[in-house]
Amino acid sequence: MNHVLCGLAANTALPVELVDRLIPVADADIAENLAGRADLRHEQAVALASRIGESAVLLARRGLLTAADIDPVASPDAALALLDEGAGDPEWARRFAADPDAERRAKLAACLGLPPAVRETLAADPDVRVVAELAAWTTADTAARLARHRHAEVRRAVAANEATPPAVLAMLVTGEGLPPAERCLVCDREETPFLHDPRCPRPDCELRSGASCTGSHESTVLETAELALRNPATPAEAVVRFADHPSTVLRCLLAVRPDLPPETAVRLAGDPVPGVRAGLAGNPAIDGALIRALEADRGPDVRRGLAHNPRVPLDVLSRLAGAVRIGPTLLPRIAAASPLEVRELSRSPNPAVRMLLAERRDLPAEIRDVLADDPDAKVVKSIAPHPGLSEAQLRRMVERHGVRVLARVAANPDAPPALLEDLAAHVPPVRKAFREIARHRNATGPALLACLADEQARPIAAGHPSLPPSVVAELLSADDRQVVEAAAANPSLPPAVMSEVVPEPRGTQGRRGAPPGRATAQASPMTRTSTVCLRVPGSGTSTTRRSG
Repeated sequence: MNHVLCGLAANTALPVELVDRLIPVADADIAENLAGRADLRHEQAVALASRIGESAVLLARRGLLTAADIDPVASPDAALALLDEGAGDPEWARRFAADPDAERRAKLAACLGLPPAVRETLAADPDVRVVAELAAWTTADTAARLARHRHAEVRRAVAANEATPPAVLAMLVTGEGLPPAERCLVCDREETPFLHDPRCPRPDCELRSGASCTGSHESTVLETAELALRNPATPAEAVVRFADHPSTVLRCLLAVRPDLPPETAVRLAGDPVPGVRAGLAGNPAIDGALIRALEADRGPDVRRGLAHNPRVPLDVLSRLAGAVRIGPTLLPRIAAASPLEVRELSRSPNPAVRMLLAERRDLPAEIRDVLADDPDAKVVKSIAPHPGLSEAQLRRMVERHGVRVLARVAANPDAPPALLEDLAAHVPPVRKAFREIARHRNATGPALLACLADEQARPIAAGHPSLPPSVVAELLSADDRQVVEAAAANPSLPPAVMSEVVPEPRGTQGRRGAPPGRATAQASPMTRTSTVCLRVPGSGTSTTRRSG
């Protein structure tokens, strides 16, 4: 992998003629960056797909390759990507539905908007994996029909499909109204009863961990219930039965459903597993009475869940703030606080409450300024990145609280260049501050040079456009590949240097790029071959180009 060329391929300032020169020497990594360029032209996309066939999929998904550019026989993955994006030739879908490769049929089955006849063909596919893939993504009517499929794996997939009608999902959960499934992946392959060893030594074994079947396909039935619980289209009345189920996973999933009935929530509040109660505590469906009851729960995860509940009363949150480690995060209830509540919170005698409020970035100026002068370092640390703070306020924070707030001061979007230079030169140095300065839009050359001395900040600083161009060029020879790629992608890299490191077009066709020297750049021989077939517009024919 050539890290210089890989970084250059992502450089937004790379001249168009150098993009053209990079394409003939691209490897898979360079091609990935080239394929993601916002300025890539159609003809360049065609050339890149011809060079590195794998890039055709990304290019097709970005709309840079069209159906006219792709031969589905030679480039099936690109053709399937176009079908998935709704831009492929409908005839391709009929072709892939009969493809002998089951993986391709499965990829087709996951595409939306398939013609009805193709859906019918895939629904009758002899490979259950193809039918299951269709079941997971298909339309409501086809999903409803596949819910009656004889194979439990297909029913499992129907339970995950949000287009499945609610009444059908209820039947999958309860089993009522459906004939029993006849087969599952376990009894397809093993004699029952069978329990799959999670540490199965067989390298070709495809059974899921914990898969089991004694004749009733129990592991697949359990997974079907799990997927139905995750599916927002499943009616609540169909899943409340799991409140007392022996599976902790099912009870945890039930506890976080936003349509949880109040009586079921009360039952789950007494669950012996803290994880179930913690999920319930964060559920906005529970009412104030249950929130206050859960406040007495001594489980730290339960109380933390309450703190993150958007409906937690502020008095409960105020008590939790001093008792639970919440950290510097904007809680939903704080974010939704009214102007009057904001004022009351700013006057709280509890610094933990003021710290939570200080995480908001839309505070009125007078509240923001009061918190900026707070005597508690935790509060100042939280308010430091708030927009609108003056340089004098930011400097005063550092003077009063030192290294405890320095990194957060450096993260302030309005921190001026002079302040960032001073923070970069602070003694003792603060490593987190270097990383914040290295990504700051106002960082200057001197500040960034200081950041280069820090191992973690160095790759960030190497990509900053304010780094002196001569330094950026020198970093192309760094030992750290991340630094090299970041410097090569830096738009401040001089165009002359870009041109110097990109191989000349002569003698590069059919060869994959190797790390070039600073003065001369030669491509190394290709180590693998990639083929993509591209149609020649208007000719009615196709041409296959092979790299290697």
